Amino acid sequence: MPQGWQIRNYIDGRWRAPAADGSQVTNPATGEVLARAPVGAPEEVAAAAEAAARAYGEWRAVPPGDRIQCLFRLKQLLEEHFQEISRLISLENGKTLAEARGELRRGIENVEVACGIPTLMQGYNLEDVARGIDETMIRQPLGVVAAVTPFNFPVMIPLWFLPYAVACGNTFVLKPSEKVPLSMGRVFELIEQAGFPAGVVNLVNGARPAVDALLDHPAVKAISLVGSTPVARHVYARAAANGKRVQCQGGAKNHVVVMADADPATTTQIIADSAFGCAGQRCLAVSVGVTVGEAREWFPRSITERAGSLRVGCGLEEGVEMGPVITPASKARIEGLIAQGVAEGAAARLDGRGIRVPGYERGNFVGPTILEGLPAASDLTDTEIFGPVLSLIHAATLEEAIAILARSVYGNQASLFTSSGAAARQFRNQVPAGNVGINIGVAAPMAYFPFTGWKGSFFGTLHAQGRDAVEFYTDKKVVIERWPREWSRRF
Repeated sequence: MPQGWQIRNYIDGRWRAPAADGSQVTNPATGEVLARAPVGAPEEVAAAAEAAARAYGEWRAVPPGDRIQCLFRLKQLLEEHFQEISRLISLENGKTLAEARGELRRGIENVEVACGIPTLMQGYNLEDVARGIDETMIRQPLGVVAAVTPFNFPVMIPLWFLPYAVACGNTFVLKPSEKVPLSMGRVFELIEQAGFPAGVVNLVNGARPAVDALLDHPAVKAISLVGSTPVARHVYARAAANGKRVQCQGGAKNHVVVMADADPATTTQIIADSAFGCAGQRCLAVSVGVTVGEAREWFPRSITERAGSLRVGCGLEEGVEMGPVITPASKARIEGLIAQGVAEGAAARLDGRGIRVPGYERGNFVGPTILEGLPAASDLTDTEIFGPVLSLIHAATLEEAIAILARSVYGNQASLFTSSGAAARQFRNQVPAGNVGINIGVAAPMAYFPFTGWKGSFFGTLHAQGRDAVEFYTDKKVVIERWPREWSRRF
């Protein structure tokens, strides 16, 4: 993707230049300006929503087996351009190329699952609910739906929503993060090639004004969002006040519990990948390690050694294990929170502040950081740092560790490392989190399972992906029928 590439909107089957430029889109590893992201005018959002509304009547009448043909073609195009899109994700987001490939693969899996909509969207029926009366439940699309997606997974998270929405017969408007608009801009070029009718899928770039315009537009019937908890609360409240169906994935403070009987080498490797992969900028990253019993003797040492050996650099370079954070502001915020933790009494076993990567002096690099003994009274215990920072605390028993997790305002993910089946069962039964990992560092559900955050990590009822997505993007209609024989004799 050349520098200075024009960010465009895709509305009603046509590419349109935005009304006004806003912030810069930069390469996080080099600081180079790649493009300028538009602010997002309410008129542009209105044009997209109204185009989607015009297209809806015809699109919902297309048989499901025909609707998914566009998704089959999109899946093939994504496969053909897999390496190109992966490199673009790495370029604008900063994650390693391997991480970008993993992201895109997960996105494609959602396209594949949505291709099963002729089965997934089926209702059910029962004859003779009363004598001579039959009852049927059918699913029908909502209308125009929209998604607002974050910077940390520029392609995967939009594909949590788009394939299911259009497969169910809805029309769709996407507002991607203004920090990473290039990847989905390229995917929309492939969407255009896949042959969706004009107005069925629309792209509007912008910042908060575009989001608020989507929340207020009367044609939009449902909103999906992934973002921080404050943003999720805002979107949930405003959209609900406007009578819209809403699902909002918020922030996280994910805990991992390490039992004394966990395998040291495997546990250390997996937790390091979770805490420092994608530079800690994912909602399933482990951010607090809780050692239980004798695990305190080996885990802090082993995780510090592994984190200190990670190669930090430009994600497009071979052998790099961790890239930069997204912006200079993010870097400053993360380093400020590290300083706060140290000032409040935590010991920095590994301090990633001030790291310099030769040849990439303008990059937004924060090295892996491990803070041990953060006081329970610290604000950081409930602060989503969203960077490569792992805090270590200790519990005497599994019950005490679960109690620590239960006090968190978040409930996105919790993981346990153990060789005990009894401990694993107790943990998965009692821990108050939506995504649970047993000897798994990133408990990311496959596309046919819902992404189930709890507490302050999710606002809504139905989650992204799989059957929940089908439920979210459809309304149920119950039909009760009676056909008395004597009536038919009249004709």
